[in-house]
Amino acid sequence: MFLIDTQNKKAVSLEKKSFSELRLSERYDLQEWIIDNPNILGENLLIIQKEFDGFSDTSERLDLLALDENGRIVVIENKLDDSGKDVAWQALKYVSYCATLTKSEICEIYQRYLGTSGVATEKISEFYDGQDYGSIRLNSVEGDQRIILVAANFRKEVTSTVLWLRNYHSVDITCIKVAPYKDGEKLYLDVEQIIPIQDVGDYQIRLTAKKQEETVTSNEEVARHKLRYRFWEKALPVLREKTGLYNNVSPTNDFWLQGASGHSGLVFSAVANMKSFRAELFIRTADVERTKRIYQILQAKKSEIEEKHEFARAWDWNENPKTCNIGIRFTEYGLTDEEHWDSAIEFLADSVADLVKAFKPLINAIERNSK
Repeated sequence: MFLIDTQNKKAVSLEKKSFSELRLSERYDLQEWIIDNPNILGENLLIIQKEFDGFSDTSERLDLLALDENGRIVVIENKLDDSGKDVAWQALKYVSYCATLTKSEICEIYQRYLGTSGVATEKISEFYDGQDYGSIRLNSVEGDQRIILVAANFRKEVTSTVLWLRNYHSVDITCIKVAPYKDGEKLYLDVEQIIPIQDVGDYQIRLTAKKQEETVTSNEEVARHKLRYRFWEKALPVLREKTGLYNNVSPTNDFWLQGASGHSGLVFSAVANMKSFRAELFIRTADVERTKRIYQILQAKKSEIEEKHEFARAWDWNENPKTCNIGIRFTEYGLTDEEHWDSAIEFLADSVADLVKAFKPLINAIERNSK
């Protein structure tokens, strides 16, 4: 670290010291500096307890407990000249103890720290820009707590462990290097975040968030597949009995089942979505013009069909650039409403049967006349 003399254009080297030679202590010096100004750690934090030992069945105590601006618990472990080899493991234990702290417990911990100097709920509201205390979420997601390690030097086994925890297990853990410098009677503290490297920290955060999102999405898709398969397994016997179709169809994890009409590109589909069900005649042939022609012939008979089949008056007719469909949607329940599956299955089976009754003769005639 250098002291710049702008008038004489000089850079004067300051003397780097160790905490031990300055006879500074972890608890009564470094810790108190952080309490007085948490921005030493590079962000706005609310310190809610020091030397916290409120853990069941253990006498261990963490150095500082804080909240960040997102309502996450932050465990701060301070070391002086040497991080030691076990600081990462020590901090992980502490953060696991804190993972289950409720909002009311956090408030109680903070109130004990404040004593008679303030009211915890008011101080928390003030920290979160005056939000009503009742609307503030604290430590809301288990496994979303943070760790900040502070030391003058970090051993290689510590930095290696921290990088592994961050990169492969999404643990939000930061290493901050501190070093005291002396200039006569004046003492300076140099602070440097070494993990994650600040220039790439935001990138790593986005990368981690993307990985977590992809994992959640993948798990949700697996759950949807299993749900669909169970639904079709239950629905197929009823569909076969009422429609005469689907005899060669097996349960699937797709959101639809297709019953053959006997003509290429025309199928009677049962569709199951998370929030709705649909029965339809789906038209998509290899020739877009043929698809439109079939649909238009059927549409020309719409009034005749509705007059002959009263149930057809509720159908939707849709023409798209490459596909056309005629069907009916049931929106009272969806796949997620498993207690109503029986009603949904009856709707699909009856509706597909109605579509077959109304359109099978017409489709046969259209195909005969096209030959």
